[in-house]
Amino acid sequence: MRWLIATALLCNTVSIMVQAQEQVPVRVAMPQEQGLSEQLVLSGSLTAQQDASLSSRTAGLVAELLVDAGSTVKKGQPLLKLDTALAQHELAQRQAALSAAQVLQTERLRLVTEAEKLTEQQLFPQTELSLRRAALAEADAMLQQAKAEQQQQQEIVARHTLTAPFAGVIAQRTTDVGEWVALGTPVLQLVSLAPLLLDVQVPQEYFAALSALRRIEVRADMLPAEKLSAKLLATVPVGSSSARSFLARLEVTDGQQVLLPGTSASATFYFERDDATVLVVPPDALLRHPDGNFSLFAIRDNKAYRHNVTLGRSSEQGVEILSGLPKGQAVVVRGNETLRDGQAVRVLSDDKE
Repeated sequence: MRWLIATALLCNTVSIMVQAQEQVPVRVAMPQEQGLSEQLVLSGSLTAQQDASLSSRTAGLVAELLVDAGSTVKKGQPLLKLDTALAQHELAQRQAALSAAQVLQTERLRLVTEAEKLTEQQLFPQTELSLRRAALAEADAMLQQAKAEQQQQQEIVARHTLTAPFAGVIAQRTTDVGEWVALGTPVLQLVSLAPLLLDVQVPQEYFAALSALRRIEVRADMLPAEKLSAKLLATVPVGSSSARSFLARLEVTDGQQVLLPGTSASATFYFERDDATVLVVPPDALLRHPDGNFSLFAIRDNKAYRHNVTLGRSSEQGVEILSGLPKGQAVVVRGNETLRDGQAVRVLSDDKE
């Protein structure tokens, strides 16, 4: 009799232990009903906002090259100087002519002042005063002309120095010291490094959806782990008849990262959908079948039940479930790889491993 009681107690204990062992620890999450944003990923190339072939503003012989390919320059920095010997001689002549005109104008002003005083005392003829005033007006005009010619020659001398119109890097040099360059001949190529633009071809069906654009993320291939922010700078509302798309130009606004023009990048567009709320689950809850279908485990009465589901769109919030998932049931997001349909589970709280 004692042997039967011991055997029954042992079987009961083993049964309890087996049942406890069959309770698989899992982590769960509640599906959310929310508006799901839509994603569109497009690839393109980073381009510089400013890319200029620089040329000298006058013809001349290259006397100095102050930069080379790869040089980083600031706006207004001298890049190239032409020989200014003849221009400087001409400037000296203009300055001498200006000095002579100033002396002549000063002398004729003195004569007019003297004549005005004598005329008031009736010691000088009025006709002579009028002649001196006319001569003074002529001297004033000659002085203004000399000033204009001197300023013009100063500008010609200044044009013998090529300066950077914007900050950037010298991408190419096409001249050398001692070479004669004609007016308008490209000598340097200057490319700005910031801000950078990303041109992508957007499918035509998304043209109207740009008004619901929430944000844009850019991933550069030279910095694959970094998410860069960007903004829509412009769209070209002229579609391509072959690709059925239109050009969208993005500006990468994250200035902390070092990117290079000409490198590849991809942009992710996040759109707000205006349809009704949908049921969204975390991607970790989904199990992919060999036939390409998906299922997940939902918890009911501390047991996990498999449900074949139909998926909709994916976004950063999760994956849309179109059908197959009962409402109000938590789904398994950890430990679901080895679960069996109807298996007992033990739900772990967030503070437990």
